[in-house]
Amino acid sequence: MTAETHRLTVGPDDAGLRLDQLLGKRIPGLSRRRARVLIDLGGVFVDGARVKVASRPLRPGQKVEAHLGGALDRASGLGKEARDRDAAALPDHRIVFEDDDVIVVDKPAGLVTAPTPESDRGNLLDLLQRRPGGGTVYLIHRIDRPTSGLLVFGKTDLANRVLGERFAAHDIEREYRAVVAGVIADETQTIDRPIDKKRAVTHVTVVERFADATLIAARLETGRTHQIRIHLAGLGHPLLGDDRHGGEVARMFASPPTRLALHAAVLGFAHPATGAPLRFESALPEPLASWIASLRGATVEPA
Repeated sequence: MTAETHRLTVGPDDAGLRLDQLLGKRIPGLSRRRARVLIDLGGVFVDGARVKVASRPLRPGQKVEAHLGGALDRASGLGKEARDRDAAALPDHRIVFEDDDVIVVDKPAGLVTAPTPESDRGNLLDLLQRRPGGGTVYLIHRIDRPTSGLLVFGKTDLANRVLGERFAAHDIEREYRAVVAGVIADETQTIDRPIDKKRAVTHVTVVERFADATLIAARLETGRTHQIRIHLAGLGHPLLGDDRHGGEVARMFASPPTRLALHAAVLGFAHPATGAPLRFESALPEPLASWIASLRGATVEPA
C-alpha cells in the first residue's frame, strides 16, 4: 500500500463513536478490524497525540489523523500476539558500548531507527526501551532504514541535552562508507550544496576505484535528511542500491547490491558527562562487504 494520511474532524453526528468506529466509518475501504490493527500499531493520532485505545470515545471538534501504509498491510493478517512476535523478529542490532549515560549501537540495514507516523513498534528505539531494565532511552539522531552503522542514544536528561547540542553544532565525528556509480577522479572534494534551503556540507574522499564504481568515505559536516544520498546523486555519482535518489544511473548498474551501499562506519564524540573522547568504528557488514569484494575484479586508475 502506498502511504496514505487521512485527516478527519469529529462532527456532531460522530459524537460518542469509538475511535475504531470513526475510522471504519470515515475512511473508504478501512474495516473496523483493520482500524483496530492500525490503532494497535500506533498509526492514529487524536489532537496531535498518538492513541492506542480503539474504544476511546470521541467528541465533536477533535482532530484525528490516521497513517496507513506498509506497516498496516504487513500486520493486517496477524493477531496481536503474532504482531508482537513479528515486531520482535527484526534484524538484530549490536550494542557496541553502554554506560550509565549513553548507548552506542551498530544498527543493521532494514531496521527503522525510531517511531514513524505509521507505527511506534518494530524500531530500534523501541527495542532498546523494551530491554529488561532498559529504562528511558533518548533519540539523539537517526540513520535511514536501509543504512547500517553506528548511532548513539542518551540514557539521561544530561546526555540528551549535551549530545543534542553537539549534533546541532556539528561537533560530532561521523564518517560513512558508500559505493557510488561511476569512477570519481578527484581524490578529495567538498560538496557544499543546500538541502531544503538549509546549509549542507559533505566531505568526500576516494577509498578505492573499480571499473564502473567508487568506494568513498563521506564525512558529514552537517546532518540533513538523506544528505549523502542527495549530494552524491547531484554530483552525478548516485549511491548504488538507492531506489529513491539513484535514478537511471544507479538502476542500470550491472551488478547492483542487494541493499543500499551506505554504512555509518565511524562515530566520535566527547562523553556528555565526563568529557572523555569516545570513538567507535564499524566494519562493513555482510553481504555488503562481499559485494564490494566482488567489484575488485576490475579496478582502474583515474585518468
